[in-house]
Amino acid sequence: MGDTDVTTDAGAPWLIVGLGNPGPEYAMNRHNVGFMVADLLAERIGGRFKRAGKAQAQVIEGRIGPPGPANRRVILAKPMSYMNLSGGPVTALRDFYKVPTANIVAIHDELDIDYGVLRLKLGGGDNGHNGLKSMTKAMGSDYHRVRFGIGRPPGRMQVADFVLKEFSSAERKELDYFVDRASDAVECLVIEGLERAQGTYNS
Repeated sequence: MGDTDVTTDAGAPWLIVGLGNPGPEYAMNRHNVGFMVADLLAERIGGRFKRAGKAQAQVIEGRIGPPGPANRRVILAKPMSYMNLSGGPVTALRDFYKVPTANIVAIHDELDIDYGVLRLKLGGGDNGHNGLKSMTKAMGSDYHRVRFGIGRPPGRMQVADFVLKEFSSAERKELDYFVDRASDAVECLVIEGLERAQGTYNS
């Protein structure tokens, strides 16, 4: 399935998943940009993350969007497994909250996109991303992705080392802006649909 809208159940909740690794030592790594966006969305919703029962994740339940038919019930989640085990917690949350797979949004870092550039899509491959690989293995690939560009590693640096390093000082100057924009893109996707969000935020 490609970059096209699918029919979603207007009454069903959305599960918005920021991908990352738990623990303070990973907090500012490039690989944790999904957590950074989830944290900002949590501020906007006005809630605090809490442990999600038996699921190995932290969640916030809330609503986004204007009053009326565009208002959406959302479950915002950060898996507390490591990145390569994200599929288990996400599947558990999907089943518990009865979320259609098409109403799941994964926010993640993307090596093959320049720093700060966003790409929104539905379905597709994992492009070597361990979080997506685990999610797809657990529940198939037909979920939405908000891909946050981090660029390729410089010189001969290994990918694994690059994604587990913090953003450079130059990158950090713009990081808050890009995280804010990615949060806007997630909200647009959930409220107005993929086509509108792609048209606005795919740069």
